[in-house]
Amino acid sequence: MSEEEAKEMLKSYLQFTKDDIDKLEKFKNNLLEYNARYNLISKSTENFIWSRHILDSAQLIKYINFNNTISLADFGSGAGFPGIVLAIFNKNSKFHVKLFEKSSVKRKFLSLVKKNLEINLDIDENLYDKEILADIVVCRAFKKLDKIIRISRETIKKPHKIIILKGKNAQEEINNVSLDKNYSYKLENSITDIDSKIIIINAK
Repeated sequence: MSEEEAKEMLKSYLQFTKDDIDKLEKFKNNLLEYNARYNLISKSTENFIWSRHILDSAQLIKYINFNNTISLADFGSGAGFPGIVLAIFNKNSKFHVKLFEKSSVKRKFLSLVKKNLEINLDIDENLYDKEILADIVVCRAFKKLDKIIRISRETIKKPHKIIILKGKNAQEEINNVSLDKNYSYKLENSITDIDSKIIIINAK
């Protein structure tokens, strides 16, 4: 998929505004500049940022109601996918986005993007030793499914939804996890890769 095709899908299919696209362009430029010095994303994907990273992240908006007064946590945000993309799309001041990233280099980059793009979000390094007040958890290239579920169970004490971007082994990962009666899931097809899936888990 070309850059223009990805941008068209963002606008026509996912309803990103022109201002959103402009911010995503600045985000991409910041990422390329930073990636020349630090390994935030694979060099082999630099020419496909719009489809491989931005659009892939953006498709999650189909499963999130941004009109609600809720909190979203991005576990292992890395270079800002999907958290930064979702925060750019969000127009509701009562919808709270928080990025969790343990790498100080990546947190510095996320802070730079937040400042440069004037986006409303928070950044935290600590994921494990305190309660997280999140209604929705999103993950992309973070950890195996069983570890994501364990972390969310231990840190989030209320019902929540987990939305995970996964590759072709998504069903196999689910089959290898013992989900108790408090969990239900469904699989959705990715719009960027015919073999990839989106796992949506409801944790009661």
